[in-house]
Amino acid sequence: MMVGMLSTADAASPFPGAQEGRFVMHDFRFRSGEVLPELTIGYTLLGTPQRDAQGRITNAVLLLHGTTGSAQNWFLPGMAKHLYGPGQPLDVQRYFLIIPDGIGLGRSTKPSDGLKAHFPRYGYHDMVTANARLLQEGLHVDHLRAIIGTSMGGMQTWLFAERYPDFMDGAIAIASQPTAVSGRNMMWRQVLIESIRGSADWKGGEYTAPPESFVHVWPLFGIMTDGATHLQTLAPTRAQAIEHYRTLSANARQLDANDILYRFEASADYDPQPDLEKIKVPFLAINFQDDLLNPVELGVLEQEMPRVKQGRALVLAPQKPSLGHQNLGQAALWGPAAADFLEKLPARP
Repeated sequence: MMVGMLSTADAASPFPGAQEGRFVMHDFRFRSGEVLPELTIGYTLLGTPQRDAQGRITNAVLLLHGTTGSAQNWFLPGMAKHLYGPGQPLDVQRYFLIIPDGIGLGRSTKPSDGLKAHFPRYGYHDMVTANARLLQEGLHVDHLRAIIGTSMGGMQTWLFAERYPDFMDGAIAIASQPTAVSGRNMMWRQVLIESIRGSADWKGGEYTAPPESFVHVWPLFGIMTDGATHLQTLAPTRAQAIEHYRTLSANARQLDANDILYRFEASADYDPQPDLEKIKVPFLAINFQDDLLNPVELGVLEQEMPRVKQGRALVLAPQKPSLGHQNLGQAALWGPAAADFLEKLPARP
């Protein structure tokens, strides 16, 4: 069932004309075999559905966010100013945008809602399944014009295109790679995971304050996902660098450690590499030259994209100061390529 659709005039709407809602799935079964009596997926809608002669929606685009974000990420200034206006890549006069909060984030069900460390273990495949059900059962969308995902959302875009190869006309994965998380990318994530799970004051998830080790390690996320030139601009002296670290550390006290733990462990089931040939539709992978999480020197896209029949990879070299992995939030940078891709997509058969 779908519940709680808000009016377009609701003050909490993140963008003019946006609608917000929640879709509730009963007895949701995770790949682990665990079952949650109710799983809620929060979502935001923007634009107006267009329908063909059979009444099917033809202009839906699914937008997926990253590991520490929510649907709100798509409405930050670096995105909203460059995406949704007349003639822009995701012009709301042309497209019906569906922007869900992933499991464990935003308005969707998450460990901090009450179950804490007793929350079912979820992975990216569970998140893809939940979004597919939101589309089909909740919003009655049986086909997408495109999926566009950033970071974790980009990783889920790879999985969605493999698991539901006829569900979309095209897909764009931004700041991600079609391989399991490994190497440096896994190592820094494990440092973060262990700072929570291995801490005595985590107390098996029953803590009353964030584990101190997590508070001190959390800045690693900002260091890994930002660009060296941008960080140097923010902190050009030793004292300013230390102060910026302390600011990032203080931010951790506002986070729920269980939620963070689950979000980063969720990537354990991510590995689209064996099934890339299952992707049928045009697929654009956009990465950034200085992204530490998806290092171009590993040559992953060059090696794997030939296996995607209609796949194409684009590596952008941002201007300085660069935000590194977080260039994904700069739609002015990747938007033109996305607009060209969408314009050239063939119509649904």
